[in-house]
Amino acid sequence: MEPKDLDDLLTVLFQRLRAAGVPLGLPELLDARRALEADRGAAGPRLKRILQLLWCTSAAHNAELEAQLERLLAERPMRADPMERDETPPSPPSATEPPHQPAEVPSSPPPQLEPRPMRALMPLPVRAPDMPAPLVDDAMLISADPVSRRSMAYSWHYLRRPVKDGPRDQLDLPATIDRAARQGYFDQPVLERRVTDHSHLVVLLDQGGSMVPFHHLTRELVETLNDAGLGRVDIGYFQNTPAAQVYMDAHRTRPTPLKDLLAECGVDSSILVVSDAGAARGGRDQTRFRASARVLVGLKQRTARLAWLNPVPSQRWAGTTAQLIGAIVDMFPIDEDGFSNAVDRLRGQLGWRPR
Repeated sequence: MEPKDLDDLLTVLFQRLRAAGVPLGLPELLDARRALEADRGAAGPRLKRILQLLWCTSAAHNAELEAQLERLLAERPMRADPMERDETPPSPPSATEPPHQPAEVPSSPPPQLEPRPMRALMPLPVRAPDMPAPLVDDAMLISADPVSRRSMAYSWHYLRRPVKDGPRDQLDLPATIDRAARQGYFDQPVLERRVTDHSHLVVLLDQGGSMVPFHHLTRELVETLNDAGLGRVDIGYFQNTPAAQVYMDAHRTRPTPLKDLLAECGVDSSILVVSDAGAARGGRDQTRFRASARVLVGLKQRTARLAWLNPVPSQRWAGTTAQLIGAIVDMFPIDEDGFSNAVDRLRGQLGWRPR
């Protein structure tokens, strides 16, 4: 197949396939031309195979290309490739037959070739590359909860109480340089005491029952608290009401007396209670209120740094046990402002009380 015939064939076939809905653009046309030029003008089944590999991405596209190519070859018969002619040499004449003398053919003038019309030039469409959506690497920046994991982790750091009372094994570089400058020589480094964190937080966490819908929120609270690097954190689990016995695990399989959990709790310790206080189901439960009040009175005798976090919005506290409990302890909703105010209360600062 001549290069010019092949170029015409590709252009017409390309336009017909685009009209039939096959997604083709200028890069695909140029790739097909380069592949066929490298294959020295492939024809027939080889031409169809090359174009299917380059242009088709489904069985429907393959069928459409095959139909359009057969229709186009039928409309535009091409001159056979001289490389595809039969090259079998003729058998030599036998000895009994006289050699065949070619008949003289009268010479005829060469045919006059008509000038080939110029093709109209028009721009070909270019398919724009697909732009993937940007990915967000930091999952802590996106949260559907009332308080984000990032805010929790940031707020816990305010509970730290660093004191330089550890072993004297830390290099004080400015003091060492100043000492060497005043003496005129260096004899020994100046050491300072190591900083230790004296913070102590006790968390009483309601688990199960009406708190089941908030387990994902309380789980993030515990995880960020364990990663905050505080001096000491003690966590006890209970259901509905903190009583004389709490549990050391979220599945409530390891019971321990509450007084043992609070054994190291002093005036500088902080105590945080996390519970819906009956606001999730509504109504007032006098038994639950009296049991919670007894525990809160005992906690207040140990420290004034006491706060209660409620996952239910404060608008739903009215008329419930949570409203009664909120009258004897600073209760805060678990949202951005409420969480920050609760941490301030645990630091000994004035807490915010819902109106």
